[in-house]
Amino acid sequence: MSATLGTLIKQVQPDWTMQIFEARESVAIESSNAWNNAGTGHAALCELNYMPEGKDGSLSAAKAIDINEQFQLSRQWWSALVQQGILGEPSSFINPTPHMTFVRGEANVDYLRRRYEILKQEPLFSDMEFSDDPEQIAEWAPLLVDRRAKDEVFAATRSESGTDVDFGSVTRQLISHLVDHGATLHLGTEVTKLKRRADGTWDVVTRNRAGYGKSTVNAKFVFVGGGGGALQLLQSSKIPEIKGFGGFPISGKFLKTSNPEIVAQHRAKVYGKAAVGAPPMSVPHLDTRIVDGQESLLFGPYAGFSPNFLKKGSWWDLPGSIRLHNLGPMLKVGLTQWSLEKYLLGELMASREQQMQTLREYMPTARTSDWEMITAGQRVQVMKKDPEKGGILQFGTEVITGADGSIAGLLGASPGASTAVHAMLGVLRKCFPEQFASSWESAFTAQIPALATGGLNGDPEAAAASLAETSRVLGLIPSEEPAALEA
Repeated sequence: MSATLGTLIKQVQPDWTMQIFEARESVAIESSNAWNNAGTGHAALCELNYMPEGKDGSLSAAKAIDINEQFQLSRQWWSALVQQGILGEPSSFINPTPHMTFVRGEANVDYLRRRYEILKQEPLFSDMEFSDDPEQIAEWAPLLVDRRAKDEVFAATRSESGTDVDFGSVTRQLISHLVDHGATLHLGTEVTKLKRRADGTWDVVTRNRAGYGKSTVNAKFVFVGGGGGALQLLQSSKIPEIKGFGGFPISGKFLKTSNPEIVAQHRAKVYGKAAVGAPPMSVPHLDTRIVDGQESLLFGPYAGFSPNFLKKGSWWDLPGSIRLHNLGPMLKVGLTQWSLEKYLLGELMASREQQMQTLREYMPTARTSDWEMITAGQRVQVMKKDPEKGGILQFGTEVITGADGSIAGLLGASPGASTAVHAMLGVLRKCFPEQFASSWESAFTAQIPALATGGLNGDPEAAAASLAETSRVLGLIPSEEPAALEA
């Protein structure tokens, strides 16, 4: 998010000075790191939680379309950056990877079929296929079917337009470009406090983690994009917009294999359906990952608990974030989220064999010796005030913006990085309304044509053209060679 925002600003205001503070020894070590997330370019092609079934059995494609539209903005912008040389070889950060959904049981198959019948009518989902034929599904993803009981009922959908994204690589490339064009990057430098001056500017108080004391930088605009660490920094700013917000950290874990014989049999991101009562973050998925040109498979997520708000954070993060204004909402969430608490307790108590058994529900041939458990990033879920319920737990991304537009920050998790362009354009529109309306919007629209029309899904021709062009530029489909002419 921070790298995206900085690049957008640099494109329209190259004369503005910019300083970037990173607490770790290099950028993209926390949530953006390739091994700290599943690398799914969230487009709602396979994630069922973006199209839940209503109590009356009804289905709406609205949320799925909205998420897909947001990802298309990212695709268009990345394509423009590749053409401008800001991003390098596309395969260094994005690769074609079909997105699939796999469900078992007659009720789930019926739901998946109805979901498919609705989505296939939408231009952005037009390449989606459905099958309940084991032979067809085996062609798509053989590991899902091999050694599965012959009488088991299951089905799958597949969208070949899906991708695997290395958001760590995107971040590093964008930051490198910013530094090359005048931005100052401070590594190993932790921001400890944000203090507003009487003139409305901000003092950014920092600490060198190597122990060389504190320093202060004054800024007219501040963006807090420090993952789980953003909550406490926004609290230190004392802006009224942060009141009532709390955070609940959950550790993510994945089983990983790099066994080439296994990896070669699976080229897809396959999402399942969360168990009844389980939170959206628990949706199981078997994913192809491509990091630094190396292919691996991940399965998860498995949840753990740590009070840290960052993977390399402090045990004091959670208790240190409690304030009088968020204590009520946090207690209310704690007293009502029994399903989440039960899920976490079950995850913490699960044995290695139980973890493998969960994998075998999607890959019956999985051998324990082929898989290792890796700890991914911390996800700090948003807790906030609610006028009706007192407090709610929000599974999503939330941007907090100060009333005067001088400060903004990001809270929450998925879909996160996939929709960074949409989120950061929203920050610029809200924090710099005059500049955005007078000149910035037209500059961004030149790179992101979908901004001019408000979306692609309402225009089948525009949707098809955008998908084809971004696929060509990003190397997601083979380029067509001109036909040879006979003499």
